[in-house]
Amino acid sequence: MTVANEQSAQTPAIELRAVTKRFGPRAVVDDVTLSIQRGRTTVILGPSGTGKSTLLRLATGLLEPEAGSVHTLGVDVFGAKKHELLRLRRRMGMLFQDNALFGSLSVFDNVAFPLRRVQRTAEPEVRRRVDELLQLVGLPELGDRLPDRLSGGQRKRVALARAMALSPELVLFDEPTSGLDPQTSASIDQLIKDTQTRLGLTFVVITHDIESAGIIADDAGLLLDGKVHLFGPRATVWASQDPRVRAFLERRAG
Repeated sequence: MTVANEQSAQTPAIELRAVTKRFGPRAVVDDVTLSIQRGRTTVILGPSGTGKSTLLRLATGLLEPEAGSVHTLGVDVFGAKKHELLRLRRRMGMLFQDNALFGSLSVFDNVAFPLRRVQRTAEPEVRRRVDELLQLVGLPELGDRLPDRLSGGQRKRVALARAMALSPELVLFDEPTSGLDPQTSASIDQLIKDTQTRLGLTFVVITHDIESAGIIADDAGLLLDGKVHLFGPRATVWASQDPRVRAFLERRAG
């Protein structure tokens, strides 16, 4: 590993420094400082409306804070020029809560979309890469199907394959098990865990699903009232005796 690559590997995947984001008078993210390390799965937990999704939008430059700085993959997100921000976003993948699949495109073409439209990849390489990704997510025979002919869990798998299409360094997940039954949720949790272990990428997951977080997280943070109430290794967070942590974990898990 070169010195430059070694320094890059040591740089946090996402670093927020005293970040505040307001919507009207309310600080949805309130003076948050947070460092998310590379090569791990970090889960951000919290009730609805506590700023979890806002953190992801800040990390990708889709929202700008009133105060503080955001660095993603070593790039100063709000100090970057437009072309630098576009280049940064190509280093990231995103799995949306509603999957955001194109209903008129087949599974194959949904996964191929960023390869064709963003990277302008030659068609033989598109086919090789999409076949590889569909194999990775366990859907090698469903490339010709339209999204409305898939189950909820299958659509999540297609969305993950598409998020991985450009070989990102960082993948962001917005409520990946939302709306799924327990058995399907468990299969998606295992897919996330297996994929991260196999590829060694950085995964950042926002969720309110305690059971899911307990399976996939290396590190976990609890966001309450716009602030990071606790952050650390999953085992440390789960063992915390802080009353607010226990109230959240036990209410959601029970």
